[in-house]
Amino acid sequence: MTRWLPLLALEAALVLAWSSGYIGARLAADTSSFIQVLLWRFLVVSLLLLPFVLAYVRRLTLSELGHQALVGALAMFGFLALGVAAIDLGVPAGTAALIAASQPLMTAALAGPVLGDRVTGRQWIGIGVGLIGIAIAIGGEVGPAPLLAYLLSLTSTLSLVIGTLIAKARPMPTPLLPALGLQSVTTALLLLPIAALDSAPVDLGDTGFLWAVAWFVIFSTLGGYGFYWLCLRRSSATRVSSLIYLTPPVTMLWAWALFGQAVGASALIGLLFCFAAVVLARDRRGPEGEGSCRKVYQRS
Repeated sequence: MTRWLPLLALEAALVLAWSSGYIGARLAADTSSFIQVLLWRFLVVSLLLLPFVLAYVRRLTLSELGHQALVGALAMFGFLALGVAAIDLGVPAGTAALIAASQPLMTAALAGPVLGDRVTGRQWIGIGVGLIGIAIAIGGEVGPAPLLAYLLSLTSTLSLVIGTLIAKARPMPTPLLPALGLQSVTTALLLLPIAALDSAPVDLGDTGFLWAVAWFVIFSTLGGYGFYWLCLRRSSATRVSSLIYLTPPVTMLWAWALFGQAVGASALIGLLFCFAAVVLARDRRGPEGEGSCRKVYQRS
C-alpha cells in the first residue's frame, strides 16, 4: 500500500516518528534501567514481527540474513544504545537531536565514494547551513552533561550513518517487515549480555516502564525505522539524511508538550537555519532519486 503514497507524505511521517525516539529515550532514562527498556523494546518488536519473518524464511538467503544483522547492529543497536546512554548521562533530548543532525554531513561526505551519488553544490550549501544552525542551537543549550556523553551521542550518529550507507550500497529484496524483524532480533541479542550485567530490577507492573517500551515500539521502531527504510528505498541517502535537520524542532515540541522543557532563543535561531537547510538540501532530480532507487523499491 505504501508504494502509492507520495514520497513527501512518507518523509513527513518519518520526521514525526523519528523525533519521537528522543522522547522515548527521555522516558527510558526516568525508569530504573534504560538498557532494560531497550531490551524489552526489541523483544516485543521481534515477537510482533515473528510471523512475517517466518513467512519469508524459506526465501531468506544467508546473504540477506547477514546483511540485515549487520544493518541492525549498526543502525539500531549502535545508534540507539549509545544515544540513550548519552541522554541518560545528561544530554537534553533536544540537544541530542541536534547532535544527531550532523548525520547529513557525514552521509553526504561518504555518499560519493561509497554509493557513487553526486552531491550538488546546492545540497552542500544546505548541509553547511544546517551545521551552522546546529552550532548556534547547541551553543546555548549544551547543559551539564560530561564530555563523554556528547562523544557517545556523536558515535551513535556515526553508527547510523554507516548502517544507512550499507543498506543503500547493497539493497536486498527482503520486504520491510521481515527486515525489521531480523534487525530487531539482532539488536535484542546484542542487548542481552549488557542487560544481564545490569543489576536494576525489571518491574513489568511499572507503568512508566511499560509506557517507555510501548512508546519505543510503536512510534520509534515500527514508525521511525519503518518510514526511514521506506524513504531510503525510494530516494537518495543524502535526501533522506537531510530530513534529520527537521527532527530538532519537532523533538523540542515533543519535549515542551510532554516535559515542559523551555526552548531558548539560541535554539529557535538555530532551528530557522535547520529549516532553510532542508529546503536547500533537497534533491531536485526528482522524488525517486536515481533510477536504481526506483528499481530496488519496485523489487521489494
